[in-house]
Amino acid sequence: MTSTMSIRLENAIKERLELLANATDRSKSFLAAEAIREYVENNEWQIREIQLALKEADAGDFASAEEVADLGRKWASSAG
Repeated sequence: MTSTMSIRLENAIKERLELLANATDRSKSFLAAEAIREYVENNEWQIREIQLALKEADAGDFASAEEVADLGRKWASSAG
């Protein structure tokens, strides 16, 4: 099921969207819906991860000083 929604875009963005639609042989509506879907999915993921991290922090579930040091050594050796 789909529904219609109107949005306001800056003229420059609308023009870029039109160019992209022409270049990809897709409709502006398809591209806008795809962009919104990806935006929503990404932000839902971020919020879920933040909420999980807050629960872990509230429970006192932190990395120990030794675990942090081990990770630092790992990254230092990988970078060198």
